[in-house]
Amino acid sequence: MKHILMTEDDLDFGGILKQYLELAGFRVTWKLHGEQALAHLKTEIPDICVLDVMMPVMDGFTLAENIILIYPDMPFVFLTARSQKDDRLKGLGLGADDYIVKPFEAEELVLRIKNILARSTQAGMLLPEVLLLGQYKFDHQSLLLIHNSGNIRLTEKEALLLRHFYLNKNRLIKREEILLQLWKSDDYFSGRSLDVFVSRLRKYLSADDQISLSTVRGIGFEFKY
Repeated sequence: MKHILMTEDDLDFGGILKQYLELAGFRVTWKLHGEQALAHLKTEIPDICVLDVMMPVMDGFTLAENIILIYPDMPFVFLTARSQKDDRLKGLGLGADDYIVKPFEAEELVLRIKNILARSTQAGMLLPEVLLLGQYKFDHQSLLLIHNSGNIRLTEKEALLLRHFYLNKNRLIKREEILLQLWKSDDYFSGRSLDVFVSRLRKYLSADDQISLSTVRGIGFEFKY
């Protein structure tokens, strides 16, 4: 269970958000301002920090600066009611993985957090140059899919998508997760493009009937072998 350190001084909003994140499968530690959060960081290291910008005692920007000094690789997200360009640039300039303006859908926050954690996990994984996928060998550096029946040179997007499926094999992968991470958009046209790329990968992998790339209607995909 991934651990979120959340700061939010609004008791009503904080309580609702904490409950929603817990329902989404996270363990949440909630603090009312930056000094409380820093004190907690001395006793426990979370997987990600979700920081309100406007807080008493210590604001979110100052808190983030302190977190970076202690844990330079800690992913963090800013939540704010302020949409000014300067604030957004300051937040992203500090190294924030995302900057979300209130009001927002809690489901969107959950998805963004999951994407950040997935990227952090993948970035920390030292993958071999050649990945084994059933009867195939996938040289993801050279964009080459190797099989006895012949080799296929993938496009960069095809290779990124196949690598994502490899890293998330044997689990249900939501469409929105793939779209936001690889296409940076979950609009209609990006969705149609994703479907085309999935169809191509199915064709490329069809020589091994033990490999399954199935569509779960209305949800996403499952990649198994």
